[in-house]
Amino acid sequence: MLSHEEVSMRYDNGLEHNEYMIQEEEWDRDLLLDPAWEKQQRKTFTAWCNSHLRKAGTQIENIEEDFRNGLKLMLLLEVISGERLPKPDRGKMRFHKIANVNKALDYITSKGVKLVSIGAEEIVDGNVKMTLGMIWTIILRFAIQDISVEETSAKEGLLLWCQRKTAPYRNVNVQNFHVSWKDGLAFCALIHRHRPDLIDYSKLNKDDPLGNLNLALEIAEKHLDIPKMLDAEDVARSASPDERTVMTYVSCYYHAFVGVQKAAPQPPSDGLSHLPYHILFLPPLACIAPDIVNTPKPDERAIMTYVSCFYHAFAGAEQAETAANRICKVLGVNQENEKLMEEYERLASELLEWIRRTTPWLENRTPEKTMAAMRRKLEDFRDYRRQHKPPKVQEKCQLEINFNTLQTKLRISNRPAFMPSEGKMVSDITTAWQGLEQAEKGYEEWLLNEIRRLERLDHLAEKFRQKASMHESWAQGKDKILSKKDYESASLMEVRALLRKHEAFESDLAAHQDRVEQIAAIAQELNELDYHAAPSINERCQKICDLWDQLGTLTQKRREALERTEKLLETIDQLFLEFAKRAAPFNNWMEGAMEDLQDMFIVHTVEEIQSLMSAHEQFKATLPEADTERQAILGIYNEVQKIVQSYGICSSLSNPYTNITPEEIRIKWDKVKKLVPQRDSSLQEELSHQHSNERLRRQFAAQANLIGPWIQTRMEEIAHSSIEMGGTLEDQMNQLKQYEQVIVNYKPNIDKLEGDHQLIQESLVFDNKHTNYTMEHIRVGWELLLTTIARTINEIETQILIRDAKGISQQQMKEFRSSFNHFDRVQCSSACKSPNSVRPSCRTDFPLDT
Repeated sequence: MLSHEEVSMRYDNGLEHNEYMIQEEEWDRDLLLDPAWEKQQRKTFTAWCNSHLRKAGTQIENIEEDFRNGLKLMLLLEVISGERLPKPDRGKMRFHKIANVNKALDYITSKGVKLVSIGAEEIVDGNVKMTLGMIWTIILRFAIQDISVEETSAKEGLLLWCQRKTAPYRNVNVQNFHVSWKDGLAFCALIHRHRPDLIDYSKLNKDDPLGNLNLALEIAEKHLDIPKMLDAEDVARSASPDERTVMTYVSCYYHAFVGVQKAAPQPPSDGLSHLPYHILFLPPLACIAPDIVNTPKPDERAIMTYVSCFYHAFAGAEQAETAANRICKVLGVNQENEKLMEEYERLASELLEWIRRTTPWLENRTPEKTMAAMRRKLEDFRDYRRQHKPPKVQEKCQLEINFNTLQTKLRISNRPAFMPSEGKMVSDITTAWQGLEQAEKGYEEWLLNEIRRLERLDHLAEKFRQKASMHESWAQGKDKILSKKDYESASLMEVRALLRKHEAFESDLAAHQDRVEQIAAIAQELNELDYHAAPSINERCQKICDLWDQLGTLTQKRREALERTEKLLETIDQLFLEFAKRAAPFNNWMEGAMEDLQDMFIVHTVEEIQSLMSAHEQFKATLPEADTERQAILGIYNEVQKIVQSYGICSSLSNPYTNITPEEIRIKWDKVKKLVPQRDSSLQEELSHQHSNERLRRQFAAQANLIGPWIQTRMEEIAHSSIEMGGTLEDQMNQLKQYEQVIVNYKPNIDKLEGDHQLIQESLVFDNKHTNYTMEHIRVGWELLLTTIARTINEIETQILIRDAKGISQQQMKEFRSSFNHFDRVQCSSACKSPNSVRPSCRTDFPLDT
């Protein structure tokens, strides 16, 4: 640990203490707590705060909620510092809470800690990030900053201490306060180094980080009174544990072990000089060595007696050395604390004496009569600020550092807190210093006011010239701009832009009203003080006021002209909008009408063409109404032209809402009127064409409705004759020949129907509602009829040939035929029920029969 003189040397420049804190604060801003680290910090910082708050009989549950009213925060600072803070406000209003938190933050600041971006409002509002940052600042100041190991302090000192203590242990390499502690071996090594009775380090496994961490945390909590601030799973599973939480927890190890137990001293380089005094009185080994060497089995009692002397010698030496080291440690700490107390008393007395001497000088308010004398006073004050005060500021900071260091050492040593002499408390010095700064602030304000009072006349004259020059430069050319009539040829948008620009100018003009009044006031003051150049000042001021009145008149006239033009253009704009709203649907109607009037139509019946003609008549009935709308739309445009001509507005105005022009509407209307009679003519022609097609349909249907049934009847007659016909085969043959002749004689009717069908095809008529027969059906029926009569005649001829060849009699042939005719009747009856029968001699169905 550093001595008092070394500490003084380290902080004489007033920078080293703050550099570490500033680095930590910059690191804070870069951290931007991620969720995993925030969770670790919450738990660790809460446990750390509770380890101190329990001494006052309380604790916290939620770190950002329980500190919001500032009461427990002030109590925490009192416990860890041993000082009394100002009395807290007991109200529950927000301003009471902010006042309490501000008292705590002021105390932290008074300890030389720079709080960056941490305000009372954030703590009262429960800002997690700010609350954790504030607690970390307190931990740095009161738990880590005072750690000092071999010329290093704070974080570096704590890291060096950990490295030294864990150096002999395998698998432990402490390089930082995050990943080096993940496997838990570093914690176990620290405990084993100081309390080997608590942990068997040889049994620890590097591959079991959870086990190692839980073991160290439980032993530290049970045997070392170190609260369980970390979560083993968070540390082991995190890619990089939170550095703040690890540093806070490790600092508890440092404070638990430092001053309690030291590592065993290293042996000196010589052979025996390090041995304890008792070893010199051991029985000489030479007197028993021959017996041991020459005896096959040395006496066991003799060996045991000699070895026991080694045990008692070394054990007693180790106990005595340990006790001596502890006593030296306690005496050294007490002596160093006494020196720090004396040094504090001396520095406090000197600083308070300097404050008592300086304050009356700063409170002297006797004014000087000349500017030179007042400037000499100002130079003396600046010398005080530059040369005399900074060393005292350093002394004050050093005094507070020494006081906090002393209190920390006393607290670590379980000694009562240091109470300075009456009137030399840190709070007393702070109060005296605040009085000094208040007197200093008032003295500086008084000096500056006196100097300004003496310089006022010159400043007033210079100020008048500057303001007058600026106003004349601003007003130059403004009257010509206000007299322009650029709005007469502008559009509505341009007029509105000019009006907005004019409003901006009016605002600018109103803003310059203060400057004109200031110019007049300065001129009046200079006149009252009998300024030597008052006539020239008055002449220049009068010109400025005259020009100002002229600008006001021109501004009002231009506004009236712009507003009048805007109203006219708005009327025109409304007419344009109305024109667009009515012209667009009317234009669409005309385009749709032209499209319908020119559209090709395809109809197949008279009814369809009559329906089109009816729709066309309805369209023609709407034309008068459409013409009325057209005239109204053109009337809107004519109204616009009348306004333009009456008020001399720019005639090149265009409708911004539509591209449709009155000329375009006239052209399309003329085209619609021209297409209407053309459509009438087309519909009449198509009506005549459909009447012609209807005649062809009726003519074809009349013949088809006769031919179809005739073919059906003939088919049935042939079928029945083949079954019921009597007489000889020759008689039957003659009868069938007669049927065949009748069919052949009917052929001209079929040909005439083919001719009618050809006319229908040429007229592109593909349907006929007057008949169910088609030409294809007639053809198929006719072919089937011819085939059936030919097949029946062929069967009779075959029977005649068989009869003649076999010598069968007519009677036998008749009996044979009767049996087959019976079978044919049954089959024919079945075929009548089943139209899909394939027996040709019985089937009489004909495709034309519907």
